[in-house]
Amino acid sequence: MDNLKYLFLFFVIVLLQNCGLKNTTEETTAKVEKIEPILSAVYSTFDEVEHMFKYQNDTTYVINFWATWCAPCVEELPYFEYMNKTYKDEKVKVILISLDSKKKIDSKLKPFILREKLMSHCVALTDTRYNSWIDKVNPDWDGAIPVTIVYKKDEYEFIQGEFANYEELNSIVKSYLKS
Repeated sequence: MDNLKYLFLFFVIVLLQNCGLKNTTEETTAKVEKIEPILSAVYSTFDEVEHMFKYQNDTTYVINFWATWCAPCVEELPYFEYMNKTYKDEKVKVILISLDSKKKIDSKLKPFILREKLMSHCVALTDTRYNSWIDKVNPDWDGAIPVTIVYKKDEYEFIQGEFANYEELNSIVKSYLKS
C-alpha cells in the first residue's frame, strides 16, 4: 500500500513538472509572438524626457519630434522605421516623441501607432509649455515640427524640417557610426 502511495505521488510530481514546463514554454512563445507596436510612455513634462538627450555612451541616438496631425512628420516616419529595422543589431536607437495632445493619446495616437506598425521606441510628450523647454532641445528651434536630433556623446546635429528621403537621414547617422 505504501508503494502505491509513493508511485501515485511520483506521478503527480512528474505531471506537475511537465505542466509547469509546458506553461513556461507557452508563455515564452506567447511573449515573443506578442511583440507589437506600442506607445511606451506618456510624459507630462519635458523634465521627464530630458535625460534622453544626455546619454553619454557609444550609441547613436536619433530623436524625432512629430505628431499625427503633422503631414510632413507622417510622411517621413517610414524613414525612421526603416532605420530602426536596418540598424537593429547596431548601436543606434530611434526615439519618436509625439507631441499629440493629451486628449488625443487614446483616440488618435495609439491607433495610429498600431495601424502604421511603428516599431521604434514611441513616447508622447504632452507638455504644452513649449516656451519653457524648446530652448533646452536647441536654442535655434522655432517650435515647428518635424525636428530631428542625432547625437552620440558630445557630437550633436539638429535638423529642422522633414527629410526628403531615407538616404538624407541615413547619411547623417552613418557619419556618427564612423566615429
